[in-house]
Order: sequence, then structure tokens, then C-alpha cells
Amino acid sequence: MRLYIVDAFTSEAFAGNSAGVVLLDSPGDAGWMQSVAAELKHAETAFVEVGGEGPKPLRWFTPETEVDLCGHATLATTHVLGGKQTFTTRSGELRCGTEDGWVSMDFPSDPPRESDDDLSAILPGVEFEYVGRSHQNLFAVVDDASVVRSLTPDLAALRAHWTGRLMVTAPGDVDGADFITRFFAPGVGIDEDPVTGSAHCALAPYWAARLGRDELVGEQASARGGIVRMRLEGDRVLLSGQAVTVASGELHV
Repeated sequence: MRLYIVDAFTSEAFAGNSAGVVLLDSPGDAGWMQSVAAELKHAETAFVEVGGEGPKPLRWFTPETEVDLCGHATLATTHVLGGKQTFTTRSGELRCGTEDGWVSMDFPSDPPRESDDDLSAILPGVEFEYVGRSHQNLFAVVDDASVVRSLTPDLAALRAHWTGRLMVTAPGDVDGADFITRFFAPGVGIDEDPVTGSAHCALAPYWAARLGRDELVGEQASARGGIVRMRLEGDRVLLSGQAVTVASGELHV
């Protein structure tokens, strides 16, 4: 089995979000895939079946659990395979493609809904403009990018709250970025995710409504950092980013 390590949502190695990509000739056992993901220790490892005809089955695993949707590992998988790809996943059929060094992904929109979640134990002293929930993530808005950059959440408190996953966003403070985000997910074994494509399925409709336009650029301000382009089209979000393959080899187990 071929194994690739790809940095996604970046044009430079050792930035963006690193993903494992495993090419399968036939369906893999879920327990085995979880063990491989735990061994690789990337935020997500993608397993894609390439042995058949038609849409390719694709699954994603963190070091601790399988997830319903992962943007950066899908981007990494499309980068490895090249061309136009259609994947069957737990989030439905996903269409992706590569062009001029960019990977585009057609994902379902996931607009947040206002909620009464109390985040004071997770982020003491932080004042929120808005708190809500997307499909599986807490969603919080603050008024200044500097607040997002300086966040130090109580990860134990977050892990114990609902799904243990939280994105915090604010208007952007650098040229070319409409908004800034950080994403924390100890509930699935990721203290802070470097760049989270699936989170932008919620960020895109929120910021599109707030800013009054459908094309956006988001900065995810983790230590590695990354840029996500978005275009909202009805109930779909077209995400795009770049990627770099940093290693390839064979999986022997």
C-alpha cells in the first residue's frame, strides 16, 4: 500500500496541516485504519480505495476516532491522485479537482445555529459576540483578531463539553484575509488543528451573510498557519487550497 504525507492548505512544506494518505486496493478494516492513524499521529489520515471503477470510497481517522468530514485530508488525497475525483464518504458524495496548483473541493454548507452554550469555563474572561453550533462543532465569534491569536482554552473543560470541538473566529487583521479562525478539538484527540477545511463549511455561510458576499478568504492562525479560499453556492461551499507532498513510501502492515 502506498503512503503519502502531505502538507495541506499551504504552498510550503512544514506549514499548513499535515495529513497521511493511504491508497487501498480494497476496503480496509476500521480497526486497522484506526491503528494506522494512531501510529502516524497526524491530525487526520485519509484512506481511499483506488482499486475499483467510479467514485472512490474515502474515510478519515484522527489518532483517536473516525470523523464524518475532513477538509485538509481530502485536499491531500486529491493532491496525491490528481485530476478530477469523486469520493463517497460519510458526508455524502464529494467532488474535487486540481488546477494550476490549487485543489478545489465541493463540500456541504454547515451554517451555525445560535446556542446557549456557556463557554466561560473553556475561555475564561473572553467576551463573545455570538455563540452557536454547527453540525458537530461549537462556533464562537469575538470582535478582534488579537483575541483569537492569544487564546489559551482550558482543553479539559472543552473535552467535557458536547463534542469537545470549538472554532473561534473574528474579522481578519492581515491583507487579503476576510476573517481569522482557530480550531480546538481535544474531543477527537487534537488539541489545536493547524488548518481545518471542514470548519470553513460553517465559517463560509456565517461570514458571507455578515459581509454580504459569497467569495471569501480565511486565515487559520495556528502555529503552522494556513489559508483557505471559499465560495458559497447555495447549500454547498467550494473550498480551495494548495498542498505539498513531503514524503511517500510503502505501508508494510
